[in-house]
Amino acid sequence: MALVVQKYGGTSVGTVARIQAVAQRIKKTVQQGNSLVIVVSAMGKSTDVLVDLAQQITTSPSRREMDMLLSTGEQVSIALLTMALQELEQPAVSLTGAQVGIVTEADYSRARILQIKTERLQKHLNQGEVVVVAGFQGISSSEDLEITTLGRGGSDTSAVALAASLQADRCEIYTDVPGILTTDPRIVPEAQLMNMITADEMLELASLGASVLHPRAVEIARNFGMPLVVLSSWSDAPGTRVVSPEPKPRSLEGLELAKAVDGVEVDIDQAKVALLKIPDCPGVAADLFGQVAEAGVDVDLIIQSIHESNTNDIAFTVAQRDLDKAEALAKQIAPKLGVTVGCQDSENTEVRADNTIAKVAISGAGIIGRPGIAAKMFQSLSDEGINIQMISTSEVKVSCVIDRSQCDRASEILCQVFDIDSSSLVAKSPNTDVDHPAVRSVALDRDKARVAVLQIPDQPGKAAQIFSALALNNISVDTIIQSQRCREVDGQATRDIAFTVAQGEAQVAKDALKAIINEIGFRDIAIDNAIAKVSIVGSGMFGTPGIAAKLFKALAQAQINIQMIATSEIKVSCVVAEDDGIKALKVIHETFGLAGNTKIQPES
Repeated sequence: MALVVQKYGGTSVGTVARIQAVAQRIKKTVQQGNSLVIVVSAMGKSTDVLVDLAQQITTSPSRREMDMLLSTGEQVSIALLTMALQELEQPAVSLTGAQVGIVTEADYSRARILQIKTERLQKHLNQGEVVVVAGFQGISSSEDLEITTLGRGGSDTSAVALAASLQADRCEIYTDVPGILTTDPRIVPEAQLMNMITADEMLELASLGASVLHPRAVEIARNFGMPLVVLSSWSDAPGTRVVSPEPKPRSLEGLELAKAVDGVEVDIDQAKVALLKIPDCPGVAADLFGQVAEAGVDVDLIIQSIHESNTNDIAFTVAQRDLDKAEALAKQIAPKLGVTVGCQDSENTEVRADNTIAKVAISGAGIIGRPGIAAKMFQSLSDEGINIQMISTSEVKVSCVIDRSQCDRASEILCQVFDIDSSSLVAKSPNTDVDHPAVRSVALDRDKARVAVLQIPDQPGKAAQIFSALALNNISVDTIIQSQRCREVDGQATRDIAFTVAQGEAQVAKDALKAIINEIGFRDIAIDNAIAKVSIVGSGMFGTPGIAAKLFKALAQAQINIQMIATSEIKVSCVVAEDDGIKALKVIHETFGLAGNTKIQPES
């Protein structure tokens, strides 16, 4: 007999008829010899209705009372679903988050789970009952036993946390699409179903706006090695398996407070090529990296800074053995960049090479959604007088390019700060464990704003000050780009740093940094809300030359200008104009051959 945790979203239980259909599915699963714990969300749009009611009362409701209000939505769902099961003569009992023993921080509207006391759950399961649990909610560990909610995607988080605590055989997430798709079927109906995806790929997609799974749920599954399957509520299709690496031993105490970072990586086989003052127009990046790929040079990190006037900077890293070839190629290409794509000439473009660098990185599923992690890394390096030359971020990794002579000390201090036994050297071999295309999925995030901090003194500690201030204001930062070009301002070398945040947090970020402008010494801050971020994700991208070039060429042919570029081992992201976002998604999805013959229409 298998123990299975199933989660049904709001669409799946949006009407009485759908609740009854879910009850039929649950009973069928029980008859197959399984023990079931069911987690449900609030019905349909009922949470929105409750929020609207609150806003009719007050424009600034307290977070405590909002948690009290919003937690009632799931209680309606669990009671109705339990009644439907009992009508089918299936023994069942409904339990709130508090009754089931989901203990959280006393942090209203965004609490993290500390532990789940499973005794009552086990008692009902031993009696042959289906336990129907209210997702999205818990109870604080404080003496006051406050009702708390987990924030957006909280039902996913509840389900996977319950599965981990019960050591279930698997966790199944039922939704309005057949599983994890190559892109959003509401934009590209020809999106294909993936039968398997890695947890790291899913973390990237979830954080990029793919709403099928919440990143916190994926993080828990990855940390505890919980088999996770995403399925359709409307069919018996096999769905998508989310595959996690072999987990390290972890305690269920402090379940969501486990170490955010579980590895420090070092790569000393790195060299950098930077092209400064290249034309800012569509096709330049495609031209550059197309020729680099044709020369057989495998590129690691790629960073394109925010544009300055009508020019841009692009820097990329390669293996040391490829530096001479990459530098010579860049010098050969540089004078023609722009001309070949009908743009202005690039006679002022500078090419710089550096073979004295190394890359240090922290990795871990817990990095996502924890604003202080990157800041802590930057501060630790700053405290040792280590200057950061390049920054690259993803949802599971923060990488910094530094001087190679400081690599050992950087590794040592990061291991100390994040409580890691030892660092590991990065393997430079391709990923041969995958039997699927290098690019698995394309994601579009239209809920981002770009914040540019201009003319920051080029000194150790400045990035740490910036991102520490943001972390103190609980602002999660996404893509981070540090310009390669240094400008002299009043006799001092300066650089720019740009990053993306949720649109609703851009002004808060600006205000937080303005408050310490004299301490940091930067000149100004600029916000751009009219952007979109389009990304390709795939674990097979590592060790596959030409993927980024193919992406850039597709955008160039569609006359879409790239404003920023950031990469990791399994993701390439481009910031484009907001108006170009949907067009970019469709073009890239088609370019990488991800479309299928069957159109998918999500249920509403």
